[in-house]
Amino acid sequence: MHTMNEWFFSFNNIVSGPYALDYAKTFAREHQGAYCWCPRFPDWVPIYEATEIRPMKKDGITPFPPPPAHMMSPKPTVLPAAFQSVNLVNTQSDAQSSGGFGQQTVTAGIDYKIYGHEMQFVEIELDPQESAVAEAGAMMYKSADVKMETIFGDGSSAQQSGIMGLLLGAGKRLLTNESLFVTVFTQSAQGKGKVAFAAPFPGTILALNLNDYDQKLICQKDSFLAAAKGVQIGIHFQRRILTGLFGGEGYVMQKLEGDGWVFVHAGGCLQKMELAVGETLHVDTGCLAAMTGSVDFDIQQAGGIKTMLFGGEGLFFAKLTGPGTVWLQSLPFSRLAGRMISAAPQGGGRHQGEGSILGGLGNLLDGD
Repeated sequence: MHTMNEWFFSFNNIVSGPYALDYAKTFAREHQGAYCWCPRFPDWVPIYEATEIRPMKKDGITPFPPPPAHMMSPKPTVLPAAFQSVNLVNTQSDAQSSGGFGQQTVTAGIDYKIYGHEMQFVEIELDPQESAVAEAGAMMYKSADVKMETIFGDGSSAQQSGIMGLLLGAGKRLLTNESLFVTVFTQSAQGKGKVAFAAPFPGTILALNLNDYDQKLICQKDSFLAAAKGVQIGIHFQRRILTGLFGGEGYVMQKLEGDGWVFVHAGGCLQKMELAVGETLHVDTGCLAAMTGSVDFDIQQAGGIKTMLFGGEGLFFAKLTGPGTVWLQSLPFSRLAGRMISAAPQGGGRHQGEGSILGGLGNLLDGD
């Protein structure tokens, strides 16, 4: 039985919850295009209409305006009354999951559940003899009956056999700064097994079924985390010289092809945007996380000479033209790493104790 203060959300057709009120406000602030529902509501409502949780401006009185139509998620057609309640102490653990997760019956394809908020991990549920592939070193934990095997390439059926095929598959991964190896996890016993993979830095794990995107996804280097076995992990070359030089992603991006689930990781929060035919979006060159194969990726000069030199946004924007879907990240790893390096004493930054009036002198006394 749901309490009156439990909140459910639907974001990009994925329903999550129930959440306690405090976390519901956090979710609403970071997913303003989502729909919400609680037992007091007769139907799903947009977050901006829910006065208890809608995001407010700094004055605490004025709500943010409704997001534009292209940022709104589809409205669900079914209430979540049949959802099982979870312990509200652990509400931050329940982010999103596939429909078959936790069932005892064998389901089609892998099932998953994503946990956490800033530092996420994904738990994949495997049926007997079902396999998942992941980046070497990404595993967090696994069931005892889940066997692991390290292989060259991606292990997909599209990978050529023989020594040359293995080297070609591994070489593609090397070009995208990935390891030459991937690890295959297979449930070897009867019953279901679990294996979990953790994100390497603060951000968001994006779960995508390639069948929904013409079986092809282009994403930034190093973003691949895990996938159903059979997904082909390849490379996508930039055809334009200037795009390769100044597009922020270099000449090579990752290409994921197949008909299963893939899990990619991006920095910070994610924004999904649908571009109509001919619609153009200008994006910071580091903020492009992923896009469908139909999106055209080019660059455009960022204003005049003064703007390019002193505007702080670099020389070029990434120019994305539809039709298709793009996912944007709010915190590219390069930006995060740059801030950390610049703040470190070795990188020319200043080290000062938090609130310490001794400053650097305190280091002589504390042993650091």
